[in-house]
Amino acid sequence: MAYFLSKNPKFMQSDQYSYLPILMQLILAVGFVVGTIIISGKLGPKRTSEVKDKNFECGIESVGNARIPFSVKYFLVAILFVLFDVEVIFLYPWAVNFKDLGIEGMLKMIIFMALLLVGFFYIIKKKALEWE
Repeated sequence: MAYFLSKNPKFMQSDQYSYLPILMQLILAVGFVVGTIIISGKLGPKRTSEVKDKNFECGIESVGNARIPFSVKYFLVAILFVLFDVEVIFLYPWAVNFKDLGIEGMLKMIIFMALLLVGFFYIIKKKALEWE
């Protein structure tokens, strides 16, 4: 019977009713999250005090304003780290499938690594990683 249903063109067409279980699951998941947040906000304790509302950072008293300016170099190094870290992640699947990809995969990886090195040398040339 299953073979007949899978080969019958009438049963192979998808209609809007096929997406009804997915929609129901999405509504249930979102409803559960929203409901849990609302109920915990209504039923939870609401005690406030000066000590409880104070900022706490690793047991050290807060001093001064937290809105001090940071150097752009800090953000640049962080973004470059994430960028190159994500690019290096692409090396693992290539290494795992090295034999299956053959010479075509090797050429593509050489191009990828060349572009990676061009970007790295550009960053070095612009002195983006040098601190003053």
